[in-house]
Amino acid sequence: MDPKERYEKERYDSKQHRLATIIDAAERVFTKKGIEKTTMQDIASEANIGIATLFRYFAKKEKLVVAVASKLLEPIYERFQAIAALPMNCLEKHEVLFDFFIEDHNNSSAKFMVDFESYASHSAEPLEDILQFNALNRSVSREYAKIVQQGIADGSVRSDLPVRETLTTLVNTFGLFSKKLSSQKNILLLESDLESDHQLAILKKVFIDYLKA
Repeated sequence: MDPKERYEKERYDSKQHRLATIIDAAERVFTKKGIEKTTMQDIASEANIGIATLFRYFAKKEKLVVAVASKLLEPIYERFQAIAALPMNCLEKHEVLFDFFIEDHNNSSAKFMVDFESYASHSAEPLEDILQFNALNRSVSREYAKIVQQGIADGSVRSDLPVRETLTTLVNTFGLFSKKLSSQKNILLLESDLESDHQLAILKKVFIDYLKA
């Protein structure tokens, strides 16, 4: 590598490292303070950079919000991709999916995603750069569609059910409930001391028993 190429590579690597540092800092502040209450100065301070430097990377807070959401969606896509490729039947893969939601719901990322969905839904206009997030979301859906298609073919799910509609509804319900529990320790009016993991384990058993052929 000649000196010019080495310089360009080092410059690019430095820029990518700074970008990752900013996004990580934003994730921490958004999770702690909430998206609405977070200022760009808060993020610059957390990242230990000047506010002018932050604005060179992200001209608006909403662009940074979407960048954090996209970063947190990437490992979810990778997990769905890995589960779709497992040598298991459809029902077994759903058990793994539900276990993933249970494992993930206590992570700070789940709390941010609940806040992000509320922030995006209340925005008067589509968030800038939201297409990047939506494209990744569609990739998650495509991986899940592979699992659903297997369920139609392998007989592990009850044949008297509309498989595609039922599986999609149950997975969406489980995912939404697990995220809700991440932002509110308990959402039930009764048994307020019931642990969220236990609630999700019960829901998983109900869903799996309902689906089982």
